[in-house]
Amino acid sequence: MQLRVSGTTVTVPVPDHLELKTGTLASIIRQSRLPRALFEQE
Repeated sequence: MQLRVSGTTVTVPVPDHLELKTGTLASIIRQSRLPRALFEQE
């Protein structure tokens, strides 16, 4: 998946797995350059 931000393109992997390891998910969130809070439940 790709996201355009401020004239640059950020490419983030989208795994096709039923379950993700915590480290894998953390890495994907970090690469997305989006705030971690967007992925946390309230």
